[in-house]
Amino acid sequence: MTPQMRRLADSSHKKEGKKSGRKAEVGRMLITVSVLGSSGPIRFVAREDDLVASIIGIVLKSYAREGRLPVLGSDSNDFVLYSGYDASNALSPWEPIRCNGSRNFLLCKKQGLDVKASTGMSAKVVSKKGKVGWKAWLNKSLSFRISTN
Repeated sequence: MTPQMRRLADSSHKKEGKKSGRKAEVGRMLITVSVLGSSGPIRFVAREDDLVASIIGIVLKSYAREGRLPVLGSDSNDFVLYSGYDASNALSPWEPIRCNGSRNFLLCKKQGLDVKASTGMSAKVVSKKGKVGWKAWLNKSLSFRISTN
């Protein structure tokens, strides 16, 4: 055995000894997240103890970095993550991703947040005016201009 091979063998034994003295390391897993309305899934490696909220944040950053459409935004509180196996209940943002046992997920926007698309008004108008906002929407939608030629 050459001196270089001995050093490599000795260093590998030392590393194994150090690993046995440490706490058990958290595993990593490949996660696939499909975004509702997007052309394909986003895949990345995450730690098993990462929270669902941080996974949503990572997906939104990756989605924006890749320039995918439709544009989603960056607020992770506006989205929910569903398991690929049990899509009936959204995952809690404070639980670790490993608790689910799934590696495939679906990211969706929370219901009732897309006020601008459904009413044609900005969310600020509805939130500031409260009940008055529907009147403005009604007036705007009923004010059709008829041109006379």
